[in-house]
Amino acid sequence: MIRMPSQIVTLMKPNIAWYVVVTALALSFMGVMVIGTVSPTLASDQSRWVVIALVGMVMCVLPHPKQLSVIAMPAMVITLALLVLLLLPGIPTWLVRPRNGARSWINLVFMDFQPAEMAKIVFVMALARYLRRRDSYRTLIGLLIPFLIMFIPVGLILKQPDLGSALLFPPALFAMLLAAGAKLRHLTALLSIGILAIVVNVAIIALDPPVISPNGRILPHPPATRWMHVLKPHQEARIAASISQFKGEKTYSRTTGYQQETAMMLSGAGGVLGMGDRSEVILRYNWLPERHNDMIFSIIVNRWGLVGGLVTMFLYLLLFYAFIVVAARSKDPFARLTTVGFAALLFTQATINVAVNIGLMPITGITLPFISYGGSSLLATFMMVGIVINFASRPPEMLARPSFEFDNREAIFQ
Repeated sequence: MIRMPSQIVTLMKPNIAWYVVVTALALSFMGVMVIGTVSPTLASDQSRWVVIALVGMVMCVLPHPKQLSVIAMPAMVITLALLVLLLLPGIPTWLVRPRNGARSWINLVFMDFQPAEMAKIVFVMALARYLRRRDSYRTLIGLLIPFLIMFIPVGLILKQPDLGSALLFPPALFAMLLAAGAKLRHLTALLSIGILAIVVNVAIIALDPPVISPNGRILPHPPATRWMHVLKPHQEARIAASISQFKGEKTYSRTTGYQQETAMMLSGAGGVLGMGDRSEVILRYNWLPERHNDMIFSIIVNRWGLVGGLVTMFLYLLLFYAFIVVAARSKDPFARLTTVGFAALLFTQATINVAVNIGLMPITGITLPFISYGGSSLLATFMMVGIVINFASRPPEMLARPSFEFDNREAIFQ
C-alpha cells in the first residue's frame, strides 16, 4: 500500500493554510482587475506575474522547515551582496536600471528583480534562526545583534534610496522580538525613542518647511537651519504636503501634494458602491502618478466604492489572522517567529499604503501587497505565503522541540 506524504495528508484535512491560499488568490485577482482599469496591457503582464509567483509559492511549500532554517543565513549574505551591487559605481545601466532616481532593480532579461523584496524575506528568516533558541535578547545589550541584523539591509536599502521598503523592517523586528520573549519594557523604551525621533523631525519640517518653486523644484534650506534637517528634500516635501493637507491649505496642491490630493479625490468620487466601468473615463481625465503601484487603493475605491475598500481591508485582516493562527499552533520556534515576521511585514505594508491613499500619512513609496503592479513584489509576497503554508502543513511532531520556556514567564513584562 502506498503511503501518502504526511504533508499532503495534513493539507487534505481542514487546515488554516487554505485561508491563506484563498485570501492571497482573491487579493491577486482583485489586483489584476483593478490594474485592468488603468491599463489592459499592464493587467496582462500582472496575470503573467501571478503565474510565476504561484510557481514560487509551490517551490517554497516543498522544503522541510529545517532546510529553510539552514539556508536562511547564506540567503541573507547573497541578498546583501546584491544590495551592495546596486550601489557600486560604474555598474552598466543595462544591468542596474535606475527609476525615479533610485537604483533598486537588476535586469534579469525576463523581469526587473528588486533585491529589497527578497531582503524582507531573508531578513525575517535569518532573524528567526538567530532568535529561535537564544535568550540573550532578554537584556538591553542583547538586543544589539537583532538590531544589527536589521540595520545592515535597511542601511543599504536607504542608500538606493528606498525609504518605503526600509520602513517595513522595524515593525517586523519588534513583532518577532515580542513573540520570542524580549522584555516589553526594553521594546517600549526603544519604540519611544523611535517615535520621539519621528515627532522631532515632523516638528522641524512644520516650523521650517521646504520651499518649492513654481516649476516644482525643491529649493535648499538656508544655511542657518540646514543642519537641523536629516531627511532628503523630497521626503521633507512630502511630509510638508501632508501637514498642509491636514490644515486644509493648498500650498502644495499643484506640486508635491498633487499625487496624494488626486488619490483622495478619486477615492471620494467612488462613493459607497463605486463608479464601475466609468472609472476608466474618470482616470483618463484625472492623471494620477503611480496609479498602478503606490496609489492603487484609490483606484479600488473609485471603481468599487467604500464597499470595495472595506472588502480589501477585510481580506488583509483575514490573511493576518490566518498567519497568526499558524504561528500560534506551531511548536517550531523558527516557524513561529518567521510567520510572525511575515504577518508584521504584510500588515504594516497594507496599512501604510491604505493610509497614504486616504491622506492619513505622507507618501512613502510603499505598494499594496498582492494588488500593486510588479513582478518582484508579487513573487516575494507569494513566497511568504508558500513558506507559511509549508509550516501549516507540517504535523507538529515533525518539527523542532518547543522553545521560549523560561523559568519566569512573567519576566517578559518587567
